[in-house]
Parts: sequence; structure tokens; C-alpha cells
Amino acid sequence: MQWDLSCRDWEERLRAGRSLLPDLPLYDGVASRAVAIFDRLRLPDVTGLPTLGEAAGDWFRDIVRALLGSLDPDTGLRHIRELFALVPKKNAKTTNGAALMLTAALMNRRPRAEFLYVGPTQSISDIGFSQTVGMIEADPDLRKRVRIQDHLRRITIRETGAQLKIKTFDTKVMTGVKPVGVLVDELHELGTMAQGKRVIGQIRGGLLPNPEAFLAFITTQSDMPPRGVFKAELDKARAIRDGKRSGAMLPVLYEFPKDLIESKGWEDPKVWPMVNPNLDRSVTIARLIEDRDDAKETGEEEFRRWASQHLNIEIGLALMSDRWAGADFWEAAVDGGLDGLASVVERSEVLVAGIDGGGLDDLLGLAVVGREKATRRWLVWTHAWCHPRVLEIRKAEASRLEDLSRAGDLTIIVNLREDIDELADILEGIDQTGKLARVGLDPVGVGAVVDALAERDIGGETDATGEERVVGVSQGYTLTGAIKTAERKLADGTLVHAGQPLMAWCVGNAKVELKGNAVIVTKQVSGTAKIDPLMATFDAVTLMSMNPDAPVDLGELIDQGIAVL
Repeated sequence: MQWDLSCRDWEERLRAGRSLLPDLPLYDGVASRAVAIFDRLRLPDVTGLPTLGEAAGDWFRDIVRALLGSLDPDTGLRHIRELFALVPKKNAKTTNGAALMLTAALMNRRPRAEFLYVGPTQSISDIGFSQTVGMIEADPDLRKRVRIQDHLRRITIRETGAQLKIKTFDTKVMTGVKPVGVLVDELHELGTMAQGKRVIGQIRGGLLPNPEAFLAFITTQSDMPPRGVFKAELDKARAIRDGKRSGAMLPVLYEFPKDLIESKGWEDPKVWPMVNPNLDRSVTIARLIEDRDDAKETGEEEFRRWASQHLNIEIGLALMSDRWAGADFWEAAVDGGLDGLASVVERSEVLVAGIDGGGLDDLLGLAVVGREKATRRWLVWTHAWCHPRVLEIRKAEASRLEDLSRAGDLTIIVNLREDIDELADILEGIDQTGKLARVGLDPVGVGAVVDALAERDIGGETDATGEERVVGVSQGYTLTGAIKTAERKLADGTLVHAGQPLMAWCVGNAKVELKGNAVIVTKQVSGTAKIDPLMATFDAVTLMSMNPDAPVDLGELIDQGIAVL
């Protein structure tokens, strides 16, 4: 029977400083032996070489007890097959991970079993190997029982022939290996790697033949918005922790409760012990405050990076020194009531749309901006399309695009013209409500879009003012007005949006260039990073700034007695 690894009261446990591990039916003899071996290991880089029994925090001792103590000694089946531990930097993560893998190798009874410690970079792998070797050399008994091969970064347990290999993450990490245990350090580093998901899949496949096998992830939060394999595993761990799904992954996530995130209460050092379980051992509040102050002096970008690494604050929007000014207000402008295009249409008295991009190595971006009834706030919703070719050309962004596709913000098309037809269908549906005033788009390379709209009777005709409904919106410096309008309305709360990951990514990608009094946001300035939906939003803002008239609602006039049939 599968164990319940959820910890639904994790917020209360964090506030009270209690263990984040749920009550589990562990095998006491195996669990006690694992902790005894772990506690006996010595810290090789600390004066006096204290044992982990003296120096390690109970938080990690609980992890050792649970992961290794879930092995049924009679059947050889491990009930906790995976671990996801999210803990800030300076909490002895790498040292504890090395000790965990050495403990597992020493406890193993399978002849010639293989264990892997996998680091995302050579330097992290070297630290893991150095810590493991130091623990062995600090114990006379282990020096006799274990053979160290520095040139191969390999450790062999003489009694069983089991090997602990220290490797750097790449596509060949699983070549010829069927491991019993694997630890992946700093998983967040793999989020940007196009092959990350595939290699983790290979690792899981290699573990299948061994019933006692396990896979452990020990990582800090990403210093960029989570993406790729890191986001997928983090989402899975959170879902299991919250009881939203079952699984054999033990989630141990040191991150603040939602209320502290939304209120920014996490900025108070009084709550930092909640997410720093190794406090007063390898990290102190005084040192964290000092580092925080240095980061703040450097700027918002560096402060966010510091918070992600030392407090596990998830970054929702990447901020750069040359960022668009509106990015500073973007996250605060989320309207939780906007759950999609339908709600924007329903709440608006009039709508405009902007379109940008559409090349084979580009995104096709659509932005719909509505003027809310009564409040006259501007409501923003976007979508994008891309051809699979983009994932091949922009390999560094492939994992991000796949994440956005799963979130529903991006459609990866199969056949050419699919994107234009879907975009035109959306606008046709909006037009049928009678609320669509105008559509604006980059005049360059838009012939196919204009044709698709014309096929749906959008374009060619004029609106109530005599202006054409589908118009070209000049780009470059002429967009300065729209860019500044969007900035001001974000800042004063009169432009809100649906909090879509697509736009958080695009806004974070946007870079600006000042030319005289003009503010320019262009693809050239922003490099290969995608900003098409944001540019489409500026096109729509240009049209909404013209204060289009709301269509006359004949039914409403009849209800008010102003008109009769």
C-alpha cells in the first residue's frame, strides 16, 4: 500500500518550528541504523572535525531517517522512492547530501550496487566529492572499509563492491548505469537545460529494476522564474505536500506560507528562521541581514536574486537593470477575478486587440484590452502561438515555451496557418459580442493576418467614427506614448491583467533603450528573448488610448425606456 506523504499542516509546522515530515510507518531498525551511520560521519571542513551527530540539524536527520528508513527489510521494497528537499543556500545542503549518499552506500547490501551524486556543474560536483572524501578520511574505520579513486571521482565500499560515483549532469550521465540511489544537487540549475527533462527521465528509468532504488533532489529556489524540469518537479512536490495528488515523493519544502508572500511579511528577519532549518549552525540571522543590506544597495534585481537564494522566494518576474519601467508594477497589477478571455469580454464595455510577430522563428502574439464598465479600468489578456521550429532554433527557451504551453498561454502549432486561423477565430468570437472596436498590428508582414480577419468580416469596414477597424500601428519610437501610458496606468492601478505566466515572462524579457525623449522597446533591443505578446499589448494600448466609443446596447436602452422597438 502506498504511503501518504502529504503534510497538509505544513504552514502551522513552519510557524511553530516543527518538522515538515508527516508521521510515517518507518521500519525502526533500519531508520535507527541509518541515523547512527549518518551521525558518526564527521564534518571535514570544520575545526575539530565534529560529527554530524553533534553538528547537523534535526531537520536533515529526519530526512535520513525517513528516506532510508522506508526500506522494508523483509521485501527489500522502499516505500519512499523519491525526495524533493527545497532549502536555502548556506544550510549545509551539499554537505548533508554527500553524507546521505555515503550513508546509503554503507547501508547497502546489494553486491556491486551503484550510487550517483550528480551536480549541475563541475564545481558543485567537485564540492560534493571533496566533502565525501573528507568524511571518509576523518574516520579511521571508514578509511579501511572504503577505497577512494580521486581520478575517477569514485568511492567503493570494499565489503559489497558498491560504488558511489560523483558526476556532472549531462546527457551521458546514465550511460551504462542502473543505480540503486541517485542524488541530484541544485536541480534549479537544470531548468534552463533543454535536455534536463530527458535526462531525469533516463535516471528514473534506470532506477526501475531495483525495488530499493531512490532518487533525491536537494536544491535551492531558482534565481529566475522556475522553468523546465525544476518547475515540473517543484509543482509535483507541492501537490503531494498539499494532498492534491499522491506519489512516492517525500516533499520537504522550506518556503513561506502564502500570506507572508502576498503581504511581503517575509522581508521581516523575525520570520527568516522558518525557512532556514540549519540556523545558528551554518548560517545566522545577523549574516543574512548583512547580505540582505548589501543586495538592496545594489538594486532591486540583486535583492530579488538574494531573496530567492537565501529565503526561497520564488521569482515571478525577472527584473533587469535595463528593464521596462512597467515591470516594477506588473506583479502588483494582477486582478484575481480575471480568469481568462471570457471574463475580460464580460466585464468590458468596449474591446480592442493588438497583434505582433508571427515569423517562423518568432511568436505570434495577441493582446485583448477591455475598458471595464463603470470603473473604466483597462483589462488585459494575451495569448501566443509558435511553430515547433522555434523550440529547435531557441533551444535555451524551449523548456520555458513548453511550460507556457502546459499553462494554456501558448499554443504550439503543427501546421502553418493554424496560428493565424485560431487568432482570427478568437477575434471573430469577440466581434460577435458587438464590443470589438478596433484591431491594431505591426504593419510589417501582416498580410496573412489581415486576409484571415477579412474572411471573417473584420476589416475593410469602418467604425462609428469613420476610421478603419483594422489598422497598422507604427513601431519604434512612435510607440513611446503607449509604453509610457501602460507604465502610468500600471502604477496607478487603472491597468490590470490576468497574471498570466506568458506576460510575466515577456515583461521580464523587455529591455529599453532611450533615444532622446523616446523610450524604445524592440525585439532588437531585447535580443532573442520573446516579447511579442507585450508588443501586441502596446499596440492595443495605442488604440484604447484613442478612447473608442462603447457600442450602443439597444436592449439596455429599451430597458431604460430610452428606446422602443
